[in-house]
Amino acid sequence: MAAYYTFEDFSGTTASSHSDNPYDGLIETCADDPSKIQAVYDKHRTNRNAQQKGKLLAPDFSGVVIDEMLATLQTGGEDWRHCLVFWARPPVRIRELIGEVQRRLLSAAPNMWMMPPDNLHMTALEVTHSRTEQEITSLVKQLSSAAHDIADYTNDHRARLIKPVISFDAQALALSFLPASGEDGDQYSYHHLRRDVFNKVQAAGVEVESRYVVPSAHLTIGRFITKTDFEIDGNVDHAKVAKLVETIESINAWLVREIWSGPQGEWRVGQEKGLDHRQGKLWYGGGETVYLGKGY
Repeated sequence: MAAYYTFEDFSGTTASSHSDNPYDGLIETCADDPSKIQAVYDKHRTNRNAQQKGKLLAPDFSGVVIDEMLATLQTGGEDWRHCLVFWARPPVRIRELIGEVQRRLLSAAPNMWMMPPDNLHMTALEVTHSRTEQEITSLVKQLSSAAHDIADYTNDHRARLIKPVISFDAQALALSFLPASGEDGDQYSYHHLRRDVFNKVQAAGVEVESRYVVPSAHLTIGRFITKTDFEIDGNVDHAKVAKLVETIESINAWLVREIWSGPQGEWRVGQEKGLDHRQGKLWYGGGETVYLGKGY
């Protein structure tokens, strides 16, 4: 099965390349300039948030989109989807920041499902998804000779992420970062890390079947599992939806004003933990670790 991508790129950048690695195009288009790579990531999240805000505030907005699988899991259901990934795990200070963001969001969406602290992750590379347990077990074996090298890679390839804000749509919310530029070491960006992990997985003989390669560095922090927070008598309560958007924008202003310049405004990928090579039913942060890379 060939790789396929289902998430839209809002950066407006045409990133063509003769490489088989989908991450090479952006690096080449940006002439390997970290400031230009950062600008593309920033444009993607800014444009996407503007589009989603327009959709949520439109008079014909039909309501938030429920994650039916996650809602089913709350009442004892089972997720059949087995996946294989390499995750970046946030350090304690970033988890604490996310906890505060989630607390503030609950004022506008009290029944939203919030990602537990131990489940928080940023997907450096989704190797494949929605497969059977047997298929994933086979791929883990294929990757076994390269997995430690990949998961430990961030120990001496240290990408820095900065400027967190909430990204959102009608299905979920995420904390989104930008690849850093301007300091020593920033020549190697998070986008370079994504490229290198892709190359190493392919070199091990495993075809990457990721759903997205868009210029985004985000951790999902919450998902909608009920419409009750935004409905009255089964109809969309547009005032409550507007309150949610207002709350998101208020939190983002707080992040810019008070967090960006402090220690919680920066995440060095690999700090505390290396990449988490993980398999199983991990759509919502679960699954099992195959190998956890060395942190610094």
